Amino acid sequence: MSASPLIHPASIADHHNSFNDPDVELQLLRASEQADDQDIVYDTDDSADSGSMTRSRRGGAAATNGSVSTSKRDKATMNSSVEFRRKPGHHSLDSNGAASSEQQAELLLERESFTLDDDHDANKPASASLMALSPKDRHNFFLLVLLYFLQGVPMGLAMGSVPFLLKSNLSYGEIGVFTLASYPYSMKLLWSPIVDAIWTPKMGRRKSWIVPVQTASAVMLLWLGGQAQKLMEEANRELYFFTWVFFCLVMLCATQDIAVDGWALTLISPENLSYASTAQTVGLTAGQFLSSTVFLAFSSKDFSNRWFRKEPLEVGLWTLGGYMQFWGLAYLVVTIGLAVFKREEKTNNRDGIFSVYQTMWKVLKLKHIQSFVILHLISKIGFQANDAVTNLKLLDKGFSKEDMALTVLIDFPFEITLGYYAGKWCAYFPPMQLWMWGFMGRLLAAVLAQVTVSIFPADRVVGSWYLLVVIAEHIFSTFTMTVMFVAISAFHAKISDPEIGGTYMTLLATVSNLGGTLPRIFVLKLVDVFTQATCTPNSTATTPFDPFSCALEQDKHICTDLGGTCNVERDGYYVTNVLCIIIGVVTFWAYIKPVATRLSALPLRSWREYDRT
Repeated sequence: MSASPLIHPASIADHHNSFNDPDVELQLLRASEQADDQDIVYDTDDSADSGSMTRSRRGGAAATNGSVSTSKRDKATMNSSVEFRRKPGHHSLDSNGAASSEQQAELLLERESFTLDDDHDANKPASASLMALSPKDRHNFFLLVLLYFLQGVPMGLAMGSVPFLLKSNLSYGEIGVFTLASYPYSMKLLWSPIVDAIWTPKMGRRKSWIVPVQTASAVMLLWLGGQAQKLMEEANRELYFFTWVFFCLVMLCATQDIAVDGWALTLISPENLSYASTAQTVGLTAGQFLSSTVFLAFSSKDFSNRWFRKEPLEVGLWTLGGYMQFWGLAYLVVTIGLAVFKREEKTNNRDGIFSVYQTMWKVLKLKHIQSFVILHLISKIGFQANDAVTNLKLLDKGFSKEDMALTVLIDFPFEITLGYYAGKWCAYFPPMQLWMWGFMGRLLAAVLAQVTVSIFPADRVVGSWYLLVVIAEHIFSTFTMTVMFVAISAFHAKISDPEIGGTYMTLLATVSNLGGTLPRIFVLKLVDVFTQATCTPNSTATTPFDPFSCALEQDKHICTDLGGTCNVERDGYYVTNVLCIIIGVVTFWAYIKPVATRLSALPLRSWREYDRT
C-alpha cells in the first residue's frame, strides 16, 4: 500500500497586455539573464555510506537530504500487489515531497491566475497542517482524495477480493492468468506521455482524460455488477474474457491516475505540494482497503451471520454485483459533478510525446541502469510464492475468508506504524543497505510462511492459537516488505536526475513493479505443476470410478461430486516456495548483494551521464 507522471498545465496568455510595458520587458529580460547564470552544481559524497547530497547555487545555497524518507503514501500501500511510485513530472520534488524554490516559481508563472502585479513568494513556507491550508487548497485536497479513492475501489477488487473469491472455482495456475489483469498499473509509463500531450483546451488538460475515463469506468462497473454472478460461476470456462474485462478496468484506473497526478500540481499551491502525496495516500489506500479487506469481511456469510444477523442467511451483507453497481453509480455522480462544477485552469502548453520516450531510452543505455533493471527484475523471485500463494493456500486448507479479512484488518495499523519507522531509518542508514536487510528478512518470512501453512490444524478447526500465528506471520511479512519498498523508494529519489525527475522516477518504479508482477503467473502455474493428488472412490460412492488426478480445482469438485476423496501426495506450494527461496538465496549472494553494494557506492553524477540534448 503508489506510488505517476506529472505535467503542469500553464498559461499566461490572458496577461499579454502587460508585456507592452517597456519596464516590464526590461524586468523580465534581467530575470531571464539571472536565471541563465545560475547553474546547478551537485556536490556528492562518493562513499557507499554516504546518504546525502548537497545542492548549491551560485548566489545562494540550499541543502537537501539525498537519503529521503518516502512519503506517507509509500508507507501505506504494502498490502497490494502493486507498489506505488512517487509522483514524477517535469518538476521533481525535494526530500519532503515539496517543490524547490525554482520549481515553485515556474509553477507560479505557469498558472492562469498569475499576474505580474502580484507579489508572489516562491519561498513561502508550507502550511503546518491540513486545517491551515487556504480554503481553495483544502477543497482541492479533498477533491484529490475523492478521485484517488474512486481509483482505489476497482483496484482493490481486481488485486485483492476477486482472486480470493475465485479460489473456490479456479486452480492456482488459472488465478495466475487472472493476475495479468493487474499489469496495466505497472506499465503506465508506456502511455503516460500520450495522456500528457493530447487533450482539448475546451474541456481542460486533465479533465479531457478524467471525465471520459471515469465515465467509461462507471459503465464497466455497472455492466460488471449485472454480470458478476454469472462471470464468477463461469470463470473457469471464460477465464480469458474475465481477465480481459478486469484488464480494461485496471487500464482505465491507471490512465485516470496519470491524469489526476498531473492535475495535483496545479490544484494545490506550490508551497503545499506535499499534500498531493498525502491525498493519494489517504484516497488510494482507503479505496483499496474498502474493496479488499472490508468487502471480503462483509461479503462473508459467516461474518455477516455472526455479527449482524439473528437469522443466518447463505449470502453476506454485500454481494459482488451490488457492490460494483453501487460504485458505478458513484462514479457517474462524481464525474458529472466534476464536469459541470469544477473549472480547470486554461493552458496552451503542449509537450512532445517522443521527447519523453527518447529521454527514457538514453537513461536505459547507461550500464549501471541496466544492472539496476536486472536487479529489480530478479530481486522478488525469492518471495513470490509467499506473496502470491500463501494466503490462497490457507483458504484452500480451510482458513475462513472471515479470519483472513480479520488478519489483514489487524495488520493494517502495524503496516502504517512500521512504515513510518522504516522511513525514519532511511535517514540513518544507506538505503540499499536497508533494502538488503529487508531482502533477507523477506526470505525468512517466506520460510515462516511455509511453517505456518504446514502446521495447519489437521481437523481444519482454526483455534485462537493458530489465528495468532497467522497474524504474527502476516505482520512480519508485511514489515519486511515495507522496509524493502521504503528503502528502494528512497534510493530512487536519491539517484534520479532532478532535470528529468518525472521520467527517471517513473522508469525506475515501472521496472520495480514489473519485478513483482511479471513472475507471479509462472509461480502460480508451478504450484499446479508440482502438485500430485489422486481421487479415490469412497465406500459410499454410488458410482464406481477409476482413480484420477485431482490436482486442479475443477477436478477436486468432480471428485467430491462422485463421492471420492482427493488425497494429496505432494503439495506444489511447498515445492514452489522452497524453489523460490533457493533462487532468492543464490541470486542474493551471487548477484544482488554485490551489485547493490556497487551501485550504492556510485557518485550521483554517474547516474546522470547521458546526453540531454
